[in-house]
Amino acid sequence: MRGRGWNVGLRREDDHLTLEVIAYIHTDFPAKFGIPRQSGLADTKAEIIFEPKYRNPDAVRGLEAFSHLWLIWGFSEAVKDEWSPTVRPPRLGGNTRVGVFASRSPFRPNPVGLSSVSLERMERREGKGIVLHVRGADLMDGTPIYDIKPYLPYVDCHAEASGGFAEQKKGYRLEVEIPGEWEVKIPMEHREILKQVLSQDPRPSYQQDRGRIYGMKYAGMEVRFQVEGNVLRVCEVEYELC
Repeated sequence: MRGRGWNVGLRREDDHLTLEVIAYIHTDFPAKFGIPRQSGLADTKAEIIFEPKYRNPDAVRGLEAFSHLWLIWGFSEAVKDEWSPTVRPPRLGGNTRVGVFASRSPFRPNPVGLSSVSLERMERREGKGIVLHVRGADLMDGTPIYDIKPYLPYVDCHAEASGGFAEQKKGYRLEVEIPGEWEVKIPMEHREILKQVLSQDPRPSYQQDRGRIYGMKYAGMEVRFQVEGNVLRVCEVEYELC
């Protein structure tokens, strides 16, 4: 049974459907390490810039009436030749396997991601068409976007839903300490967001080495930190050279 709708934007090649990239998202995360594990966990800022073919303003007519959006995007940095029926979710320590369809692992038969973000505003920009400013994205800079749909709270929100094994860690937070000498190096507009990101514990769950120094790239900075117990302490902030 075929799904509803037309096959516009899809190309059939040897029984495979190829999606077209409609836009790219631009975020403060140039690398995978440190990106929030799910959308909405941190108040991250991002811009969505449409590809020339999709810059017709009529395509986003009425979108400003919605507060949140669904982004359908591609795991462009997590492509493998083969897929596995089971994966090891980081929040289960990296040792317990679950079915790939019971996880949000990037290593899937089709490397497609789904994120819910808030729409902050829409801007008409010279040479770029309508640019979407969103918050709460969990995507790396330059991630391809395949589709954008409005979030409908009366059908998309299920307060009674069960979160499976992910419920075990939903309240997990680290206390973040940024000494004054490093805090002053962080622009004001990035300080609170960085704290939100670090409080989620960017480390792989299987790495709990006391005293180990980790580094993540964020908003043009290299942020190094250590974790002891439930406290994450920033130990250095450096700006990357262009």
